[in-house]
Amino acid sequence: MDIDAWVWWLVGAAGLGIGLVITAMPELGMLAVGAAAAAVVDALGGDAVLQVVVFAAVSVALIAVVRPIAARHGAQRPGLATGIDALKGRQAVVLERVDGNGGRIKLAGEVWSARSLNTELTYDVGQEVDVVDIDGATAIVM
Repeated sequence: MDIDAWVWWLVGAAGLGIGLVITAMPELGMLAVGAAAAAVVDALGGDAVLQVVVFAAVSVALIAVVRPIAARHGAQRPGLATGIDALKGRQAVVLERVDGNGGRIKLAGEVWSARSLNTELTYDVGQEVDVVDIDGATAIVM
């Protein structure tokens, strides 16, 4: 029983697809597409050398084009800050004196524990401060 080469290319594409799902390496998906393209070439009557050339060309082209786009997309910061990032840089009002040991502020409508970034500085009740960081449930202010 002789199995056509296109079947082997599809088996390879399926194996690479399974590897993609298991490892989450997008390059394996691109190689799987290359293998599927080689299967099409064999089904259309292309010889073994042409199949390998198509596999390599499609795989390399996808990696060369898609990978940089994905890297740029992954490096972009979200346009809308959420969670702790949304609180950094906001202003708050001191409710209880804030110094290097602690205090209380009103930040985004909620009462937060706070401490001064510079341990030598103190902020009195009613004074506005800037939130520079969040450490656990404590706002670091200046």
